Amino acid sequence: MPFSTEQLQAGANSSINFFMRNSPIDQVNIERPFLKKLLAARRDWVGGLQYVVETLRVSNDSNFQSYFGDQQVTYNRKRTLAQAKFTWGSFHDGFGLNEDELAQNGVTMTDDRNSTPTDSERVQLVNLFEENMETLKLGFQENFDIMVHRDGTQSPTDLPGLDAIVDLTPAIGVVGTIDASTEPLWRNYAKTAIVASTIVGELEDAWRETLRRGGTAPDYILAGSDAYDAYRDYANQTVNRQITVTGRGGTTVDASTSGVYFKGVEVVWDPTFDVLDTLDAPAIPWAKRIYMLNMRHLGLRPIKGHWLVPRKPPRVYDRYVHYFALTAKAALTTNKRNAHAVLAIA
Repeated sequence: MPFSTEQLQAGANSSINFFMRNSPIDQVNIERPFLKKLLAARRDWVGGLQYVVETLRVSNDSNFQSYFGDQQVTYNRKRTLAQAKFTWGSFHDGFGLNEDELAQNGVTMTDDRNSTPTDSERVQLVNLFEENMETLKLGFQENFDIMVHRDGTQSPTDLPGLDAIVDLTPAIGVVGTIDASTEPLWRNYAKTAIVASTIVGELEDAWRETLRRGGTAPDYILAGSDAYDAYRDYANQTVNRQITVTGRGGTTVDASTSGVYFKGVEVVWDPTFDVLDTLDAPAIPWAKRIYMLNMRHLGLRPIKGHWLVPRKPPRVYDRYVHYFALTAKAALTTNKRNAHAVLAIA
């Protein structure tokens, strides 16, 4: 006997739960290292009208003064805080199965709620859902990862991502509702057109600047293909201590076959950079960039209860199609923009 609509939805729910439990979306494979890092440290928030708000300390507003004897001193009212507001967005990925597709896969539909599908039909439905659910998961990963790299201008409903928060021209534009052109503290470090042979020294300068401005050292470094190769080659030639590679038993192995590090922080090659060069052809290619990030001050902020929610919209009256989806609501935020840096070789 065939499946009823309720039985089909129950089968879909079981398949979604299986993939979320045994192959969860937030266990992102190594080919998406930035998304993996964001998801590992994501912090929920309870929701708001329009923005995720980050509270910033913008000044000590000190009233320090010297005095002698009975000389009069003054007091002030401190104004040390400001707010950065980041727009959150809603995201969807889904698929539909019409009854002809189901029939072609050996699954028959009926409106009889008391129907009992055969074992063969159950097997066919599981096989069909396995492929659709797996590609639903992978498709969400792929496109969300691309979005959180971009600057958000590709669509009015996209999040401002890494390219907006850690900008190649940080003194231009508004980030988190704060105008960086009038707020020098609200600017990341950036330097472009770097000669490849000087990459080690430039990274030293960027490291000191982010440490001075951000208060703590960067803890995550992402690089495109060209920048990664340049750093590996010139660090190895000029300052061997910049390369830290450990093989089995503590022996040193060739840098090209193991991790490449700067001051103990691994320089991670991000394959999505190459994808973005193909999609967007930016003036400064992603392949030539290195991002020094302080992940204490950069994070994914999903709305509580709205991260990767399985959806089963009802079948509409004039279409014999059954729908299944995942949705999420989140923002990408920073509370210390000057803790990050971006460099690009010529």
